[in-house]
Amino acid sequence: QMVKEGTKKSAASAKATQAAKVVKKGNVVKSKRKIRTNPRFFRPKTLCLPRNPKYERRGRNAESVHRRRMDAYQIIKYPLATESAMKKIEEHNTLVFLVDVRANKFQIKQAVRTLYDIQTATINTLIRPDGNKKAYVRLTPDIEALDVANKIGII
Repeated sequence: QMVKEGTKKSAASAKATQAAKVVKKGNVVKSKRKIRTNPRFFRPKTLCLPRNPKYERRGRNAESVHRRRMDAYQIIKYPLATESAMKKIEEHNTLVFLVDVRANKFQIKQAVRTLYDIQTATINTLIRPDGNKKAYVRLTPDIEALDVANKIGII
């Protein structure tokens, strides 16, 4: 029995001295730097969280600001009543309007039809140097531009 106790004590003291060494030395072992064999660096993959928006950036429904269609009143701003526009009305059966820059010829034609109940022959557009879009709306021969201009209130 005495022999067993002595071995227990020696084992315990050996364990204690080992623990003391570790405490004294510190168990943090300095890691060796990896030897790079390739000149290309691959960026490490980091955490990618899913998007968590605070408000909707683009509208998903038809009534949102980004999806709202232009109506006739938004497309046609106002008719022009300059001297050159009057000459167009009298000689070329053409009305001149300032329209929204984003409107195309089909939309302008539709807007003129809904607002003034007139059929158009052709529409020519140009963007003026000040950034506004001008539309020359040529009417069909059976409709007089002078009468329409009077009805609108240009003349």
